[in-house]
Amino acid sequence: MNITDDSNRRENTIFVLMVKESSGSAGGRGGGSGMRKIDKILAFKMIGKIDEQIYETQDSQEIEEFDIPYSAVAMDIVLESGVPSVVQGVIDPDMVNRYLEIVRKATRS
Repeated sequence: MNITDDSNRRENTIFVLMVKESSGSAGGRGGGSGMRKIDKILAFKMIGKIDEQIYETQDSQEIEEFDIPYSAVAMDIVLESGVPSVVQGVIDPDMVNRYLEIVRKATRS
């Protein structure tokens, strides 16, 4: 989700769904068998170059509320440590808003 404020700084909310892949799983690629299970969720609010972690859970009941975006596209990235990695991502403002509503409900309890 992108918002531009008056100072022209871009704001993004990013959710990271850490997926634990079972043996036989093909990382979500076609033809894979097995099961993908989210075991941790993190969320960050980014404003310009400043980031703030706004949510983290390993609670299986909370995690069950989040939909896995199966339409995610694989991307090659290089981590800050210099280690290359393959991640999957999707840009979906509606999904981010649904996730934020889940976070609001979870943090009210």
